[in-house]
Amino acid sequence: MSMLDSLTSDQLTRLVYLGILGTVLISYALVSMRGRIAESLRSLILWALLITGVAAGYGLWEGARYSAASVQSSDGEGIVLRRALDGQYHLTLEITGPSGAPHPVQFILDTGASDIVLTQADAAKLGFGARDLLYLGTARTANGVTRTAQVVLDAVTLGEHTSHRVGALVNEGELHASLLGMRYLERFSRIEIMQDRLRIQF
Repeated sequence: MSMLDSLTSDQLTRLVYLGILGTVLISYALVSMRGRIAESLRSLILWALLITGVAAGYGLWEGARYSAASVQSSDGEGIVLRRALDGQYHLTLEITGPSGAPHPVQFILDTGASDIVLTQADAAKLGFGARDLLYLGTARTANGVTRTAQVVLDAVTLGEHTSHRVGALVNEGELHASLLGMRYLERFSRIEIMQDRLRIQF
């Protein structure tokens, strides 16, 4: 198998953008070194190269930003996740709370956590108000001990799999993303990790 065959589509796209950007920079240097070129033509070429370089740089940045997020896809019998550049698996669930309408909530899979843990922002999006949140529990996080409030989610949907009346916690402290713990993941028949892929089988 050749090196090109082993590259993913994202990697090939980034190589193309890098090639364009490298060509632009080299061309710019060559044009700048030409001492006897009409000033108007020189300016036109330099502007064209600058615009092309900016476009290539933007495309490269967009590709890197896209790759930083986990890719979630369905294979008919489950969900397949690709590990993000931050080393985490990100998963989006459709959740119905007190608002009565399902909302997409993005989670980080945390096999070290027991429960579903919502950020305050995600809890508010689902319809949990300040009066619904009684911070009577505690949890130990990387930032220390924080208080938690127990809530019940009316429905949690992943692909074709829906669970009803699912318990969760709302974190009172700062949490940059909601966490998906093992109690929810144990509802599925099988979970396997293959290199940078994680598969949840229904």
